[in-house]
Amino acid sequence: MNPFKVMLGLMLGMRTTLKYLFTKKSTIDYPNKPFPHAERFRGVHELRKYEDGLERCIGCELCAVACPANAITVIGAENDPAHPTSPGERYGYRYEIDMLRCIFCGWCEEACPTDAIVLTPRFDLADFTRERLVYGKDKLLVKDPFTQHLANTESAAETEPGRPLPPQAQAAP
Repeated sequence: MNPFKVMLGLMLGMRTTLKYLFTKKSTIDYPNKPFPHAERFRGVHELRKYEDGLERCIGCELCAVACPANAITVIGAENDPAHPTSPGERYGYRYEIDMLRCIFCGWCEEACPTDAIVLTPRFDLADFTRERLVYGKDKLLVKDPFTQHLANTESAAETEPGRPLPPQAQAAP
């Protein structure tokens, strides 16, 4: 083995390392700074409510029919007139989306007559079990009625269940 070739290889490797050592890093502080994405990006689903608190989903199952991946399960039930869940005769008794099967095509959003389902720009879907990636109404419904109009903006991340609000949102009156 020629020691000069070994040294030349070592020097070329060090040159490459030093070349990138002083350049601007492309790493993003992800949890604190949102990742930039395309304007028409389609991410995690969200079920919206009306301003009076009633669910928009009427259990028509059009989104489940339109889904090419069969990722959506909707079971409709009759609405109780005394304590309605949604306006109309029916409501979505069971609404589930299997995020592992979903291809994020947006056809469910287009098929919904009441604009109940929207795709937000959130894309953090990581979890440890497959069962937790089947989102039911508990994870899909917007918890905060004041931010539901922001469903297709960056602020929709504030309505995710279990995620603490950013410090600037907590300080707001």
